[in-house]
Amino acid sequence: MSLSVKGKLSRKLNIESGVSKAGKEWKKQSFLLDTGSQYNPEICFQLFGEEKIEILNHHSEGDQVEVSFNLSSKEYNGRYFHNIDAWRIESISESNKVEDAPEFNAPATEEDDLPF
Repeated sequence: MSLSVKGKLSRKLNIESGVSKAGKEWKKQSFLLDTGSQYNPEICFQLFGEEKIEILNHHSEGDQVEVSFNLSSKEYNGRYFHNIDAWRIESISESNKVEDAPEFNAPATEEDDLPF
C-alpha cells in the first residue's frame, strides 16, 4: 500500500542523533507539512538515516511537495506510539497541478422534448 499526501513544507525541525544499544550511530529529522485541511492541517513526518535526510535538503520551507510515507505503530506498556516515516519527497511544479474541472451551467429550458 502506497500512501502519499500533498501540501506545503512549512517547517524543518532540527536533526536529532544518538547511539543505539548496539553501538551504531543514528540520525533523524522531522518536518511539518501543511495540507491546508480545515481541521488538523499539519502533519509531522520523520526521516531516518542520513540518505533520507539528504532528500529534505533539496526542498525549502514554503515549497509545494508530495510526500510518500509509511505508517507504523508500536505498543509499549499498554500504549501505542505511531510513526509517519517519509521515504520520498517530490516537488509539485505548477505544470503538475491538477486544475479544477470547469463548471458547465446549461441554460434551463421550460420545455423538455426528450422522448422518454
